[in-house]
Amino acid sequence: MDFGIKKYISMFAAPEQLRQRGVLGMNARNYFVISKHNKRSLYPLVDDKVQTKKLANSIDINTPRMIGVIEHQYEVKDLLQIVSGHSEFVIKPAHGSQGKGVLVIKQYADGVFITASGKRLTFNDVYQHISNLLSGLYSLGGQYDVALIEELVHFSDAFQNFSYQGIPDVRLIVYKGYPIMAMMRLATKESDGRANLHQGAVGVGLDMRTGKAVQAVSHNLHIAIHPDTNADLMTLQVPYWREHLMIGAQAYEMTGLGYLGADIVLDKERGPMMLELNARPGLAVQIANGRGLKEVIKNVEKYYPKNLTAEQRVDFVLNNAM
Repeated sequence: MDFGIKKYISMFAAPEQLRQRGVLGMNARNYFVISKHNKRSLYPLVDDKVQTKKLANSIDINTPRMIGVIEHQYEVKDLLQIVSGHSEFVIKPAHGSQGKGVLVIKQYADGVFITASGKRLTFNDVYQHISNLLSGLYSLGGQYDVALIEELVHFSDAFQNFSYQGIPDVRLIVYKGYPIMAMMRLATKESDGRANLHQGAVGVGLDMRTGKAVQAVSHNLHIAIHPDTNADLMTLQVPYWREHLMIGAQAYEMTGLGYLGADIVLDKERGPMMLELNARPGLAVQIANGRGLKEVIKNVEKYYPKNLTAEQRVDFVLNNAM
């Protein structure tokens, strides 16, 4: 069980209260959900971001455009040629997790790279970062990795005041093809512009029918105002909500994973885009929503129809989510 869930559970002393809230712990997630519904042979479809992107594009799921891939150390010297014509881009490990190793370049010109936080980097700095990335410094299990270079997302003006520097994203939990729980992750100064709750980002639970905020948390404590932008978090509502849910529903059919997490961003020009998928999504979404996943999964098993198309499943959620 991860630290965030432990801290959340510690708020409720009686086991009966935990049962009533239906909190899904790490062990239960691993043994009764993931091992039951996710075949290990399917993990590479989501653990490798390059493979995930190609698969998504093959069925017209919107993703940030790929600029290039660096697979070997001797290719790093070609970076400037690869990004030629691009003044901004993102470099990330193909097998990374939790945002580790992601380098966001907001401006590039004449051999100078400016990061999202305004830091100036030289070619040698970026060269070293990619070398570390290839060596597996940021990858799952420390395995040798691949550097994925893709276009920078320009997040929608709808979230202009809700995130500090970094791009906000929606984490969507999908069970048997049904989107069942979601939160928006908002970057803070403490999280260094990253949308990871364990690094200090804000989590906003979202109503599955409307995409509206239901509550917000920071360090597992309830908040109503963003700590850096002073935005009223309870006024947040995700536009194109149905399109967000469709990405999650299609991801199930694309991967065959019965339980997965989909990270989705809203680009001001291209709309909702899938950033990545996760076969072992964390459980902080329960904290953001103040609700456990156990009861939601039970509802799916008991009340949700089987053998529906992705569109039909999304429509069912929009009309019947409990």
